[in-house]
Amino acid sequence: MKCRFCKNQLTDIFLDLGYTPLANSYLKKTDLEKPESNFPLCAFVCKKCFLVQIDEEEKPENIFTEYAYFSSYSKTWMKHMEKFAAEVIHRFQLDKKSKVIEIASNDGYLLKNFKKKNIPILGIEPALNVAKFAKKKGIPTIEKFFSYKTATELVKKEQSADVLIAINVLPHVPNLNDFLKGIKKILKTDGTVIIQFSAYLLKLIECREFDTIYHEHYSYFSLFTLNKIFSKHGLKIFDVEELSIHGGSLRIYATHKQNGLTPSKKIQKLIEKEKKSGLRNITTYTNFYEKVISLKLDLWKFIINAQKQGKKIVCYGAPAKGNTLLNYCGIKNDLIEFTVDISPHKQGLYLPGTHIPIHQPKFIKKNKPDYVLLLAWNLKEEIMEQMNFIREWGGKFVIPIPNVRVIK
Repeated sequence: MKCRFCKNQLTDIFLDLGYTPLANSYLKKTDLEKPESNFPLCAFVCKKCFLVQIDEEEKPENIFTEYAYFSSYSKTWMKHMEKFAAEVIHRFQLDKKSKVIEIASNDGYLLKNFKKKNIPILGIEPALNVAKFAKKKGIPTIEKFFSYKTATELVKKEQSADVLIAINVLPHVPNLNDFLKGIKKILKTDGTVIIQFSAYLLKLIECREFDTIYHEHYSYFSLFTLNKIFSKHGLKIFDVEELSIHGGSLRIYATHKQNGLTPSKKIQKLIEKEKKSGLRNITTYTNFYEKVISLKLDLWKFIINAQKQGKKIVCYGAPAKGNTLLNYCGIKNDLIEFTVDISPHKQGLYLPGTHIPIHQPKFIKKNKPDYVLLLAWNLKEEIMEQMNFIREWGGKFVIPIPNVRVIK
């Protein structure tokens, strides 16, 4: 396997999670007796550019054309995006003459905030079922994967962006160079591209967030590596923000290299922080596996001890990260009776690999479990507030990342 950015031969393993099903390949009841496809889930690190990446075991077309994730079901995320939209409108002085384009716009959760201010918008979303949902809400959406070809087609139709947004998209792109080439093409001369993503490599390593590694996340970035990638494609990162959302996210602002914007001092400061944390030392990456093994053992000990005491454990959430966690740790439906999820698009289905059924959140009140393991730990505050009633019978929450801990 060669690095998808610099084409260097990859030999150093960051983390090998064995063979697992696709993290978003939820099952119907009729699928449970059928053979399930499993793929190697092994992340490598490039010695040359320090990009962490997995191989393209499955084409994006087979993952994203019909998608189970709808962004609008998290109140925390909605508030975060509403605030973000307001900041963008103010900072870049957007009005009815501006054009905001979002790549992988999902169900219109973000663009609706610009629409309310009468700012022209366009969503680009490959998942047909999700794009249909956005259109019903009045969000203009084209059903395509973003690429240089897509960008060229849109520019010919005079669809260029003053502000181009890609939220939690860049890690999902197998062809990074083509994607960046497309961004440069569709961005107006004085335009800005804003890219935000979770699984920021510094936080992933520091907080043992191994569950954010799954087949649809092809790449895991540091700011140092992103700077290299953007520069190669004639783009300049001029600002950066570290965010606490989703367990640690990064937001970058970039424009065409020839624009006279002076980069923020925060960029070099964060790159130096990454260096001090060892992100340019190959052993930092190759030693990560030991930290993950330790976490796996801690989770196993907790679950086995709880079982010995006759305690019932269920889960909250059916996120992709939860499927990585459960499958790697070997926690199946003989240990966890069910999980619940607020999204109706997942209720009634089963988790891939573990075959744990997904119910409505109210199912927890009926069953009164002793522990609720939060698979969507990145939204723990929202979930614990929503499920506060478990304390009525002495129920407790279990947070698996970065350490296994019980919250009363």
